[in-house]
Amino acid sequence: MIAEALSGFFSGIISGMGIGGGTVLIPALTMFLNIDQHTAQGVNLLFFIPTAVVALFIHFKNKNLEFKVALPLMLWGLIGSVGGSLLAVNLSAGLLRRLFGVFLFIMGGYEIYKGFSKKTP
Repeated sequence: MIAEALSGFFSGIISGMGIGGGTVLIPALTMFLNIDQHTAQGVNLLFFIPTAVVALFIHFKNKNLEFKVALPLMLWGLIGSVGGSLLAVNLSAGLLRRLFGVFLFIMGGYEIYKGFSKKTP
């Protein structure tokens, strides 16, 4: 129960920031709760709905939305989600887990590089 609460809480914080709670939630579900990769990704998608609605409301209230940018992204995101879902359900759990790990590694490396390459005033 504590692992679920902590996983949900920290994933919610990351989701609210717009970073993507799945970067915390999926590894937490697979490592600490021994949930297989396919189920963890499905739980993440279900987790995303209420957290995204709350974050969206707050960002809308603070005028942090650009609809001209968001609408085309949403359209292409919907199309991509069909392809990604079909791909994910047809991959083995082990391969899917490794691919997700590679994705997280690349994104982490990029963020570290970006942090070091910023010029400070």
